Amino acid sequence: MVELTRIRAAAERARPYVQRTPMVPVEGALLKLECLQPTGSFKVRGFFAAATQAQISMPERVRHGLITVSAGNAAQACAYAAHSLGVPCRVVMFDTAPATKIDGVKRWGGEPMLRPRDEVLDWLASEAWRVSGIASAVKALRGDVEVVGVQSDGYEMWKKVFEAGGPVIVQPETIADGTTGPFTPQMFELLKECVDRWITVPEPRLRAAVPELAAAAKVVAEGAGALAYAALEQLEPGPKTIAVVSGGNIDTRLLASLLSG
Repeated sequence: MVELTRIRAAAERARPYVQRTPMVPVEGALLKLECLQPTGSFKVRGFFAAATQAQISMPERVRHGLITVSAGNAAQACAYAAHSLGVPCRVVMFDTAPATKIDGVKRWGGEPMLRPRDEVLDWLASEAWRVSGIASAVKALRGDVEVVGVQSDGYEMWKKVFEAGGPVIVQPETIADGTTGPFTPQMFELLKECVDRWITVPEPRLRAAVPELAAAAKVVAEGAGALAYAALEQLEPGPKTIAVVSGGNIDTRLLASLLSG
């Protein structure tokens, strides 16, 4: 697991730049609204933690700018971090990335560089890093808390990875584009250590969860951000059940389609 001291140090470095997002009650659980971060997702936390550390350890390199590879949310976080620190930014993204996420990079002065998905995939960091980070902190503080990972049945890669005991190839067919990162051995070991079980949400249920969140909690969530909420019906809900809404950068045309039914 990631050491708690490292997580706390990273949180302290990021604190001046990120929001302390609220938790709101819904259907017997609590939603942690990371979609309310400045760029619409939790990923600003990691980028500010990394960039501020790099300013100390390698200031000359940071002055030349920041660069990342992303399906969309990390790209916006990188651009926002670079904007806040006064340095340039370039991001490599899928050429199929939602326009909302590409525009978000440009909004903060970043330069998006669009590439075919197959070319980008080998460089991409998985969103499972969020799961492993949260799980590591939770397990260090309260080992009795159950950590549940959630994926759509349109991209249930990690479920299949653990069944197979190693890497598998899965083609994504899901609106949760933020979860379609590749397998990495390091992530496999982290998740194996700190995630208690995995739940698969049917894609139709995920598509229904987006408008439900908008109606019930007045929250706009993208597909990946709605996954934990969509899985609540498979759990025993209670006051200590927390679902992280990780992002809200949904393509506007997709959102309109989901809202109209």
